[in-house]
Amino acid sequence: MNLISLEKAAKAYAHRSLLDGVSLGVSAGDRIGVVGRNGAGKSTLLAMLAGRVQPDTGRVAMTTGLRLGYLPQSDRLAGTVGEIVFSSAGGAVPTPWEADPRVRTIVAELLPGISLDAAAPRLSGGERRRVALASLLVAEPDVLLLDEPTNHLDIEAIDWLGRHLRDRGCAVIVVSHDRWLLDTVCERTWEVDRGQVHSAEGGYSAYVLAQAERERGADAAERRRRNLARKELAWLQRGARARSTKAKFRVEAATALIASEPPPRDSVELTRLATARLGKTVVELQDVSVSVGANGPMRRLLDDVTWRLGPGDRVGIVGVNGSGKTSLLNVLAGSVPAEVGWHADGTIVRGKTVRLAYLSQELAELDPDLRVREAIEEIRLRIRVGDRELSAGQLLERLGFTTERQWTKVGDLSGGERRRVQMLRLLMDEPNVLLLDEPTNDLDIETLTEFEDLLDGWPGTLVVVSHDRYFLERVTEHVVALLGDGKLSFLGGGVEEYLARVRADRAAPAAGPALDARAAQPPRSSAQMQAAATPKASAGQERAARKELQRLERQLERLSAREAELAEQLAANATDYEKLTALGTDLRAAQTEKADLEERWLTVAAELDA
Repeated sequence: MNLISLEKAAKAYAHRSLLDGVSLGVSAGDRIGVVGRNGAGKSTLLAMLAGRVQPDTGRVAMTTGLRLGYLPQSDRLAGTVGEIVFSSAGGAVPTPWEADPRVRTIVAELLPGISLDAAAPRLSGGERRRVALASLLVAEPDVLLLDEPTNHLDIEAIDWLGRHLRDRGCAVIVVSHDRWLLDTVCERTWEVDRGQVHSAEGGYSAYVLAQAERERGADAAERRRRNLARKELAWLQRGARARSTKAKFRVEAATALIASEPPPRDSVELTRLATARLGKTVVELQDVSVSVGANGPMRRLLDDVTWRLGPGDRVGIVGVNGSGKTSLLNVLAGSVPAEVGWHADGTIVRGKTVRLAYLSQELAELDPDLRVREAIEEIRLRIRVGDRELSAGQLLERLGFTTERQWTKVGDLSGGERRRVQMLRLLMDEPNVLLLDEPTNDLDIETLTEFEDLLDGWPGTLVVVSHDRYFLERVTEHVVALLGDGKLSFLGGGVEEYLARVRADRAAPAAGPALDARAAQPPRSSAQMQAAATPKASAGQERAARKELQRLERQLERLSAREAELAEQLAANATDYEKLTALGTDLRAAQTEKADLEERWLTVAAELDA
């Protein structure tokens, strides 16, 4: 039985049809993710399900006595934090909430550092968002309707929210561009596209498969989007670091779809290009410290940090709020923020060939009278990404600007569109070092996948600070954490290891501010940082490691010989297409196995040197 039903519902604004004859239902226990491009009608659909927007035609039906919890994108709150959070639970502050472990957990996870007596209108936008979300979760609605609930949440809060919604038991419909949240929470996905709602079983991963299958039958004009979906699906199937579960794909369909899809990026080739353009030195930090403090005692964010950022490195940076992630990017960029009392010292060396671009959270102002295409072309007319050359117009199309939209004035764009323009301007300047601070804000999923595809072919050094776990795992090769003690820690287990360490630290607060003593003396390079995360091996372990090194070296020699043999056979059979195809497949397999063995050899060698 449906709790909420739409029957042939339609809605249009200013002659633009958002929903056109949509029929669907929400049953008890449903967990549904809603995706689609910005402006496709996702928020309108959610508001219609909540009864806040009436359809032009058709009808919305709800079960009698249904308790709804609705989180819109904009929050208008009045009263104190405590009054807002607990009014829906029928209690006055500070009554029974302290005795309820469920409510205590919600308050602790979403409202750290926010007083229950604080006046909500005086809070920041991010704090008001957390208060509104906490108010809904404290109540016991039958259906939760959440529009971009992860806005202003850090990676730890998003991790908690995903697990909480998954285990809550009530029906949940969530509009989000956070693909990790969609995969964790949702058992069905609705895609809003050109007035219709397409349904797919499973979370984001299953939606990508359904989208790719649907687009296989599209005409040639849709071929580029189909290839992008295939590439995204191939990455999902291979498995990102720290992702322990995936949706249950229809194996035969998925296998057929991605059989010939290459890896998302050729790491060896990109590293070679990056080295050629950058040289061996990119940015080196030696005993760098950063302190802040205007009218009170100085607080040290970075404490004698030593780190070497190399050519072709792709690094994600995570950390607790206020730990210094943005300050680290400022140090790498050589920029001094306007914050009063910000001070850095230590030795910073940048390579002579470094061309650095920095996308900060506070975007530089664009001339509002410029057309979008003019704003891009004043930087450069064409750009080379990997082995492809793209014009300014082609690049704009890839990130969602149609030919008509390219001639819109910058001043008429939304916040998300202006952010896309700023990112494109940075890329058009052809930097070889790219620093991104929360680049996914206000971007829809389709734009995110296009941006990730651009970064796949970009050969420079990349450093990303983001709360978007999926984006971090997708575009970076390893993760570095700031854990609140001023040090850098390499996390071989990626974001999952970071979250586990944060949870362990919260469970044992008496352990002190540092989450792990191994971060006390950070090594200079990423490889050394990885080795430092492993305790000193015993004599027996060292002997076993040396034997493994010898075994790996023998295997590498055999694979090198096999690679050379296949290359000779390819040259000898240049006119035999079927033979070339088979040999090419064998060669790629040998190269992949060799790359895996080389990575294992480097890991074992680093452990021996530790």
